[in-house]
Amino acid sequence: MEISIEPWKKLVIHEVVEYTFDDFVYQTMESVQATGTGIRILNWASGVAFQAHVFPDTDAIIQEKLNGTIHYASVTFAIKEKFEKQVIKDNATINFVDASINEIFNQMATKLKEQSKYKSSSNP
Repeated sequence: MEISIEPWKKLVIHEVVEYTFDDFVYQTMESVQATGTGIRILNWASGVAFQAHVFPDTDAIIQEKLNGTIHYASVTFAIKEKFEKQVIKDNATINFVDASINEIFNQMATKLKEQSKYKSSSNP
């Protein structure tokens, strides 16, 4: 039997939305409160808190994936240099998952930080 490991070749992000960290937290809390979904979980990698939104697996998207390209409909992010497992503000809780083990997320976070409009501001 042959086993092949073939990393993704390309990640295409179709829309990038950046917030300050506080605005990202409040936007996320409002979303949780509006939908009543409980505690929200966000990803963190390489100094960036983020949420990626994927396209549904249509025939075209599956074909792209088979050819090595991932498509994200959008990525919402904020600079957050230091990882924290949980942030509590105004009686709302947001948990963070350290997704640094995922090389795609690390590379994406690095790219997002490079083009960040808030990279020079201090972040909690």
